[in-house]
Amino acid sequence: MSDAERPMPPLDADERATLAGWLDFYRATLAQKCADLSEEGLRETPAAPSPITLLGLLQHLAEVERNWFRRVLAQEDVPSFFPPPAGGGGADQGREGGWEVAEDATYEQALARWEAEVAAARENCAARALDDTSPFMGGARVTLRWIYTHMIGEYARHCGHADLIRERIDGRTGV
Repeated sequence: MSDAERPMPPLDADERATLAGWLDFYRATLAQKCADLSEEGLRETPAAPSPITLLGLLQHLAEVERNWFRRVLAQEDVPSFFPPPAGGGGADQGREGGWEVAEDATYEQALARWEAEVAAARENCAARALDDTSPFMGGARVTLRWIYTHMIGEYARHCGHADLIRERIDGRTGV
């Protein structure tokens, strides 16, 4: 995906279109950072001591999409893609998983999973107003507006990671 193909967030739109636009912008940025690399490149950990890989980022963000837009927003009872490892990992591992890349994991599988979760997120958001709330931890409630804002921050942070990783792999910057 070239810079021209990445959706520019609207410059003069309502709040919902602006929030959705920025989230889609960062989603497209992540996809661009992963594009045109070999399976080996997507597994590289060039920013030692960090173990983060582009493939791990893609897996992680599929899980994050699943958590916020399906489990929290839509209250769907869907399992984690990456359950806690046997003997540990804690209850949060599923919501925050994906960082570790299984030997048999492929970019094609990870991309398809992530794209499916993005599609489900868009569908779940379309049926709700920004002020609609869903139950959250400890009896609190969270609005769709808050989830959008949180996800924009999540993607922005991880796109920064992806930018550094990609530059270390093959020198590609920008986008």
